[in-house]
Amino acid sequence: QVQLVESGGGLVQAGGSLRLSCAASGRTFSSYAMGWFRQAPGKERDFVATINWSGGTTVYAGSVKGRFTISRDNTENTVYLQMNSLKPEDTAVYYCAAASGISTQKRLYNYWGPGTQVTVSS
Repeated sequence: QVQLVESGGGLVQAGGSLRLSCAASGRTFSSYAMGWFRQAPGKERDFVATINWSGGTTVYAGSVKGRFTISRDNTENTVYLQMNSLKPEDTAVYYCAAASGISTQKRLYNYWGPGTQVTVSS
């Protein structure tokens, strides 16, 4: 079992940056692929980025590629999402999740955090 807690959300102006963190409990963190998803009001939860167990492979949604960077520190049981050049359309609740293998499909993620709000003002 893995328990996840996100932090680092907040209000930022367009063009600004935020770094989200997701702290995981449990000694098996390094065996999981990790993903970030986001959900805007009235919309489905969408894939943002994912990283494999070692950090050697990453995949991004087209809408964030080149602006967001996912990384992980297995010694700290933490995964990060660095978000640069933020746009108002990035406003959403951001969730981290754990899966047995790297995937862009939210149905394959078994464990989810409660989410952190990111609001980008124009």
